[in-house]
Amino acid sequence: MDTWTLLLGGFAEALTPLNLLLCLVGVVLGTAVGVLPGLGSSMAVAMLVPLTFRLEPTGAFIMLAGVYFGGQFGGATTAILLNTPGQSSSMATAQEGFLMARRGRAPQALATSVIGSFVGGTIACVAVVFCAPFLVGFALRFGPAEYFALALIAFVATAAVVADSAVRGVTALGIGLALGVVGIDQQTGVARYTLGSSHLLDGISVVVVTVGLLALGEVLHVAAGARGVQRPQDIGTGRPWLGRAEVRRSSLPWLRGTAIGLPFGAIPAGGSEIPTFLSLGLERRLARRRGRSEFGRGAIEGVAAPEAANNSTTAVSLVPLLGLGLPTSATTAIMLGAFQQYGMQPGPLLFQDEGELVWALLASLFIGNVLLLVLNLPFAPVWAKLLRLPRHHLYAAIAVFASLGAYSAKLALSDVVLVCAVGLLGYLLRRTGVPLAPVLIGVILGPLAEQELRRAMAVGQGDPLVLLDSPIAAGMYSVLLLVLAVLLVLRLRARRSATRA
Repeated sequence: MDTWTLLLGGFAEALTPLNLLLCLVGVVLGTAVGVLPGLGSSMAVAMLVPLTFRLEPTGAFIMLAGVYFGGQFGGATTAILLNTPGQSSSMATAQEGFLMARRGRAPQALATSVIGSFVGGTIACVAVVFCAPFLVGFALRFGPAEYFALALIAFVATAAVVADSAVRGVTALGIGLALGVVGIDQQTGVARYTLGSSHLLDGISVVVVTVGLLALGEVLHVAAGARGVQRPQDIGTGRPWLGRAEVRRSSLPWLRGTAIGLPFGAIPAGGSEIPTFLSLGLERRLARRRGRSEFGRGAIEGVAAPEAANNSTTAVSLVPLLGLGLPTSATTAIMLGAFQQYGMQPGPLLFQDEGELVWALLASLFIGNVLLLVLNLPFAPVWAKLLRLPRHHLYAAIAVFASLGAYSAKLALSDVVLVCAVGLLGYLLRRTGVPLAPVLIGVILGPLAEQELRRAMAVGQGDPLVLLDSPIAAGMYSVLLLVLAVLLVLRLRARRSATRA
């Protein structure tokens, strides 16, 4: 009953005209910035933090939360329309969403995306309000061994499940891990694979790899195959709304994606990338089992599940931030700095000392989800008309924004050069049929897996059995072995069927 009373008080504060306007402005700005390759919600929050210092703390954090939610969805727009995700959390959505757009189903893909964001975000907000103690306790039980097991599951999921070929998936994962270890080793201080260049001492940022592989790589791929690729202006935008059959096909993926994304927001293990790819891999396996898979040709399930997982992770990530002072993503780390600028320290005492602010912020999450749905669902056909722009204008703009996004991260021209080099790598991978998802997962989670493995081995004094001491880690490895065994059996059956045929 106390929770309901506090939440209603939060709604009373969040629904004041000024705070409602700030939430609306945050959602709009976050969506607008999210569609630009290389920027995304973390960059938008970072740029707006200095401006919010002129506001009251409650209004400032309501606006930043709106930016956070809007940026997560905005990245899916260009991912679906142009195969150019605005941020790394939209990579999984791009795989099937872009194929839907090329089949004239761009509005349906966008509508599925925004509804999935609404479903995942709303359910996650309910979990944040009523299940925060359980989620915080779950996060506190994770140590180095659990984080390493989680990263290993993500590697297998992307290399063996998401990728059609295990060999190509492992190859792509190896490329990603190689890119991820470039720079100074944080534990020994030794420079690794820098080729003697001081510009590589800080490593290759995720922004550079994401923008290069997905944005410039796509531009080069389209430019090289211009004669054989359908022109964007020739692609029909199709029917503007979802039909009953499409809603039925998307309903369960929305719920499954939300369920996968919920626990990942509470642990610092790579943000939204892991649950989005896990949900994509699950839907692909379920579709193959049903025998009517559209994956590889534009499956609506491949858009619904990742977007629901994406936004559910986004909402839950505020639980460890507010309850423990533990940021689980780049965006929540920036918000932690904003709290400290206001003289507040997130943690268990925050709910007592700044209860009005916290509950108004939690209430604004529900409001932001509704605004996200109302603003973006009617505009799905409008966004789809981007496909009708002339190709040379469209892809030239992508190249420009991609370069600006990479440059704005550190204001370094060396990052622009790196983006071009990684873009060329992305083009070569596309030409050879090597999947991009394992490369990106390797870059994002490779350093985390290495760091947590070292910590676990240090705790166990070099004994590898320390990785199995935890029941959670042992359970994760058991699930991993079970999945690998199932995959092996299914592939052997497929080979026998093909041989008989």
